[in-house]
Amino acid sequence: MQSPGPTGPCTEALIAAGVARVVVGIEDPDPQVAGSGIARLRSAGIQVDVGVADEEVTQQLRPYLHHRRTGRPWVVLKLAATINGRVAAPDGSSQWITGPEVRADVHRLRGESDAVLVGAGTVRADDPSLTVRDWPPPELRIDPSGVRDPKRVVLGSAPTGAKVHPCLEFDGEIPDLLDQLGVESVVQLMVEGGPRVAHAFHHSRSVNEYVVYIAPALFAGGDAAGLFAGSGAMSIEGVWRGRFEEVVTLGGDLRVMMLPGGAVDSEG
Repeated sequence: MQSPGPTGPCTEALIAAGVARVVVGIEDPDPQVAGSGIARLRSAGIQVDVGVADEEVTQQLRPYLHHRRTGRPWVVLKLAATINGRVAAPDGSSQWITGPEVRADVHRLRGESDAVLVGAGTVRADDPSLTVRDWPPPELRIDPSGVRDPKRVVLGSAPTGAKVHPCLEFDGEIPDLLDQLGVESVVQLMVEGGPRVAHAFHHSRSVNEYVVYIAPALFAGGDAAGLFAGSGAMSIEGVWRGRFEEVVTLGGDLRVMMLPGGAVDSEG
């Protein structure tokens, strides 16, 4: 990615090409850019219309816009559960609650993220590689060598020899981690940890987007592990509420995407 500056090469290319009109969805909030490209185009006599399809553009670019406005990555918390909200059996087994279509979709989400995070407990229990090996499908891959795996982050210490290496191991507060990742140009962080990690991110109001995969399955008891491990609301008045953004069928499962509150880039 080219470093932002007063004007980008695309601005000069448009001027050199003799383009008469440019349509802009939204202005870049990056203070190093601050509309300088638009000003340059207009000074060259090009008509520039700003605000066309701005809502759609804002939705598509919300991780980038959030990063530029806050200095922190857009945090996507991925969860997978039975329809009664359970993520693991009493004996700890959890693979696989959902089907292969969901697993491919999780790899797609990893591929769209700059970093993926799990807790040290997940590394010890499952030894995940956290790659995008199942996305895109082989029949859609134009250049297999071009598949990019995200940066891997572990809360705590990963055992020597774990598949997650090389990774960033972090011990500290979540806001400090997000500040560090933001400086390292991580625009979107995908959190795949277990119930304790999920609770930590949710409780610290660090989640910008919840992606919950739901299987048509029931543990049908109260002894299986839930989505979150930690204290929650003590009364109905304290229940956290968001809004559904999308519900999609994947094989026999559902993908539910939810945003906090009513704001597109709410802090969670």
